[in-house]
Amino acid sequence: QVQLVESGGGLVQTGGSLRLSCTASRSDVTINAMGWYRQAPGKQRELVAHITPGAMSNYADPVKGRFTISRDNAKNTVYLQMNSLKPDDTAVYYCHAVIVRADFRMEDYWGQGTQVTVSL
Repeated sequence: QVQLVESGGGLVQTGGSLRLSCTASRSDVTINAMGWYRQAPGKQRELVAHITPGAMSNYADPVKGRFTISRDNAKNTVYLQMNSLKPDDTAVYYCHAVIVRADFRMEDYWGQGTQVTVSL
């Protein structure tokens, strides 16, 4: 079993920055796409950013130009650098990874979530 371990959330003022990290608990797995999602109170979980093994990335419109996703394939880790944070960015942020099983089937994994709160 693989766990995705997240870190880096917290409380920050408007305009501040945070960096989230997410690492797979096992190094002997092959990870395909990785990404970050978020869920604000009373809202559905939404995609924030997504990155392929070859580092091609895409972003949700509300975070374009402010957030940067990156990954270190050797460490099975994905990062989310969040700058110019706004109160609307307040949410629980979840790491997501598509892991290739031994039978070559793809399986979705989720982190436990980390709270990001942006104050006025």
